[in-house]
Order: sequence, then structure tokens, then C-alpha cells
Amino acid sequence: MDFTKTYDLIVEKLSSWVEELVQLLPNMVLAALVCVLGVFASKWLRRAAKKLIDRVSKQQTINNLFVSFIYITAIGITIFAALSILKLDKAVTSILAGAGIIGLALAFAFQDIATNFISGIFISFRRPIHIGDIVKLGDYMGTVEDINLRDTVLLTFEGQRVIIPNKDVFQNAIENYSLLGKRRMDLIVGVSYGDDLEKVKRVVLEAVQKVSVRTKDEITFFYTEFGDSSINFELRIWINNPDQPIYLQGQSEAIMYIKEAFDQNDITIPFPIRTLDFGIKGGEKLADISYFNKH
Repeated sequence: MDFTKTYDLIVEKLSSWVEELVQLLPNMVLAALVCVLGVFASKWLRRAAKKLIDRVSKQQTINNLFVSFIYITAIGITIFAALSILKLDKAVTSILAGAGIIGLALAFAFQDIATNFISGIFISFRRPIHIGDIVKLGDYMGTVEDINLRDTVLLTFEGQRVIIPNKDVFQNAIENYSLLGKRRMDLIVGVSYGDDLEKVKRVVLEAVQKVSVRTKDEITFFYTEFGDSSINFELRIWINNPDQPIYLQGQSEAIMYIKEAFDQNDITIPFPIRTLDFGIKGGEKLADISYFNKH
């Protein structure tokens, strides 16, 4: 083995590395300066973004997530800029390609999670519902307990805690009973065909004036249909609080006052009536049937 050639080869390699290092020193200094300035700029951007986002959204979890995303993005840009100054373009390209492939794979793997997450962000900014609101989401109605990045937690009036994915909340209709600060109660009642309808209307409207939890809004009364055994009307009363106990209290008071007024004015709430037809054309009297004649 020729040790002289080996020695010369090592010295040549080391010399070339030293020369490249010396040539690269200005770029290294510039890259270090970019990193320092980039970190300070990222921190300033994070503080400014937090102040701005806090004015738009009150959801601190989502606000912090946005601020962290902006900060990480700024740091990433700083790192890639420093690598470019060091002429590590291939490394930058490889990192970007790898991040793209990984991101695409994760997007397919966590598609539902991503959809719910993005829906949660839109819900936070649009704010169609708030914690404490009484809402109806799909088949569930209750009080909103929590809104997080993935789902919305609803406490139903039956005491069940329902967790609804944000995708379903965002893409479907939301009935929010708390936005107006009041809630309308629709009560359907039937009266006998033999009662005076003008009298019924007058008696009902006078009776429900005593409902303690109603608002000052006009009470509306409409006859709606000829039922099987009654003429039905719909009564609409606004309750001064959307909470379920207050709503049920108003409903209960209205029913009691209407029943009391009907009793005092001889107005009948009829029982269901069924007619038995023993003949093909118009029926026959039971007394005319031979069986009853014989007995």
C-alpha cells in the first residue's frame, strides 16, 4: 500500500473542504443572521396574530391553534430561507417533497378528523351557536355544553350527553332557540262541533292572559281544521325565556287556564268518537238487526 498517495489524498480532501468552508463562511453568517431575525420576526408575528384573532373569535382553543400555526409557518419559512442561502437547494426540495407526500397520506388517513376540525374552525368564526344555547341539531334538542375542535357536546332535556361531530353541525340545519331571548309555544286544542266558535276564541284569549311567563307580544289564535270529533285551533304564545323549564311552565299554565275557562263556560273538549257501520249503504240501526229483535 502506498501510504504517500493515501496521505496526499486525505490532505487534498481536507484542503478542499477547508476551502469550501471558507467560501461558505459568508453564507453561513448570512444564514445565521436570517435565522436570528426570522425567530424574532416570528415571535412578533405570533403576538400580533394573537391580538388580531382574539378580536374576531372568543374560542381560545382555536385561537391558540391558529397562532401556533402562524408561528410554525414563519419558523419554517426562516429555516428554508437559511438552507437556500447555504445552497442546500436539493435538501430543501427533498424536505418539501417528503412533507408533501406525508401530508397527502395523512390527509387521506384522517379525512374525517380533518373535516370535523375545519368545520369546528368555521363554527368558531361564524358562531351560529354558543355554549349555553338551547338548540336542535338533527334529531337532538338540548343545551350546548361545549364546542371543541372535533365535536359539539349537547346535553338533552332527558339528561343524555350527546357528542355530535362538527361536520354534521356545520353541514345541517341548526335551530337556535336562544338567539331571540324568547321562545314561541304552539298549543293545539279541539272543541266540540256544538260550541260557539266566537265565544271559544274570546274565552281562550282571556284565559291565557294570566300565563305568568309570557311576553307582551300579541297572542295569536287560528282555527286550523275540522277534526274527526272536534274543531281544532292553534294558540301561539311567546314565552319570555327560552329555557326548557320556563317553557314547560308556560305550557302547563296555559293548559290549566284554558281547561278552567272551558269548565266555567260550558265549552266541551270532546273525546274521540267512532261510528260503527253495520251496512254497506248508510248502515243499519242496531234495533233492526234480527239478532237483537229475537232477544
